[in-house]
Amino acid sequence: MMAASPRIARRLVVACLMAALMLPGTPVLGADADAVRFDAPSATGALGQPVVFQVVLDSPVAPVRVELLTRLPGDTVAFVREAGVTTASGERMEARLLDGSHVPPNTTLQYRFRAVLPDGSVAESPEATVTIADERFDWRSRSDGVVTLHWYEGDEAFAERALGIGSRAIEKAATLLGVDDMPEVDFFVYADEEAFYDALGPGTRENVGGQANADIRTMFGLIGPSEVGSRWVDTLVSHELTHLVFAEAVDNPYHFPPRWLNEGLAVHLSQGYDASDRATVSAAVGTGSIIPLEGLAGLFPTTRDRFSLAYAESISAVDFLIREFGEEALVALITSYSGGVTDDEAFLAALGMSMTAFSDAWMASVGAARPTPFGPRPAPSATRPAPWAASPSP
Repeated sequence: MMAASPRIARRLVVACLMAALMLPGTPVLGADADAVRFDAPSATGALGQPVVFQVVLDSPVAPVRVELLTRLPGDTVAFVREAGVTTASGERMEARLLDGSHVPPNTTLQYRFRAVLPDGSVAESPEATVTIADERFDWRSRSDGVVTLHWYEGDEAFAERALGIGSRAIEKAATLLGVDDMPEVDFFVYADEEAFYDALGPGTRENVGGQANADIRTMFGLIGPSEVGSRWVDTLVSHELTHLVFAEAVDNPYHFPPRWLNEGLAVHLSQGYDASDRATVSAAVGTGSIIPLEGLAGLFPTTRDRFSLAYAESISAVDFLIREFGEEALVALITSYSGGVTDDEAFLAALGMSMTAFSDAWMASVGAARPTPFGPRPAPSATRPAPWAASPSP
């Protein structure tokens, strides 16, 4: 950052991309901050392109730094990143910071800039909003008040069928979990595989046919116009939209439930514990390759067979929970997470046992033994070599 004379007002143009660190932003006014004046900030960007935010401000002193704060609507904290700044007397200058991170379509960001001044005070710009859109297609939209469907191939009958599947899935999950005021969700249907994967971004598994993004209450589905009547479409849409209801039911800023519980509920409501998943679990028991539920609390394995096993175990565990404790206990367990409780607190309150104890009970029910854990182990003991114990040479 170039230094600027404190006696001459500078016009600064600041540009940067989406933030990387999560910090609250609370302005602290002071003598320097009182003199700072921001123009309205602006942002440009579309799917697959950098999102560039910029603002012009007048400041009689050079800021120590200028930051961009972004947040999703409804969030109480912002992501913040320091912006590059170029200044020159009497001139409007521009600085850019490009970031190649993927932003899914239908993401709305609220953003503002913050200038930190030498006296420790801060000044903030007005807040503005930008929405990242997939502009490659001529989207049509149709809503029933619960789900808004967006599609670009297929007739009105296709849209009606897809919208009906989505609405029923939301209603079923919301009724079970007691979500009385479910916010409206968006459902984007892609007919082209390449376009679908471009929307989801790099790193998406090649066998993914749908994905729910709870942060933006949006589902993306790969469904051709001739496929909407297939049974697998009902399963796919019901599964993914259940995740959005689950996220609403457990929403809290402290702790998200184990992934196996989330996925297990989605499979339970979309297709149940079917013969294929039962066979997968049975085979893992036979080979001693079962994964304890603690190992499925976060990201699932990446290999195809272990990935499938993780889903099969998830529905197996949820099915066991319902049979042993009842569906009411399942609902009590899930909804208790909205209080920001730990896993053990949630399981003890709903089932009277820790999550590890539940994992052991489930493994016993399928005939599996707890495998030997992997991970760091204590170093083996050994005799210290005599030269190491001697005094060092001068």
